[in-house]
Amino acid sequence: MYEVLITYRNEIARTIAIAIILGIFQLILRKAAHKVGKHSEINITRTRLMFKYINILMLLIAFFLFSFAWGMGLDKLAIVFSSAFAVIGVALFAIWSILSNITSGIIMFFSFPYRIGDKILIHDKDMPIEAVIEDIKAFHLHLRTDHGELTTYPNNLILQKAVTLIKKDVYLDEGKDSL
Repeated sequence: MYEVLITYRNEIARTIAIAIILGIFQLILRKAAHKVGKHSEINITRTRLMFKYINILMLLIAFFLFSFAWGMGLDKLAIVFSSAFAVIGVALFAIWSILSNITSGIIMFFSFPYRIGDKILIHDKDMPIEAVIEDIKAFHLHLRTDHGELTTYPNNLILQKAVTLIKKDVYLDEGKDSL
């Protein structure tokens, strides 16, 4: 065991340094996402979704840096990443709408003007929807109509359609009526 530590001490030291730096960077990103979520009064479940995206990003960066630290050259890393991205690219092209919805979900986290509990009208010429936003997920919104129907609406479409705010915080107003 001691021989392994001596033989690979530089690689182990780099690995520990990378892990510490990435841990600090991840903590900074998570605090920033939490601060944006709190400042914008975004639901904690949406903020946790951003934490998952940050974790995935950190894993990809860690894989790259750890591979480099353990002696994998840039030429070999380029082959691995180009092959992986080619496969991912083909897969994502096949499921582009899912990627579009995830990207829209990230955009909505930072700049969506409506919140959970707001009653909105989506101006869709084929099927206009008037409903209360019940939840905002990674791929879609949960909308509750006045008739109690649950409708899921894709994130990418909500950013493409005109939306009118009918009433803010419908759930809070319902609680006031019962007092």
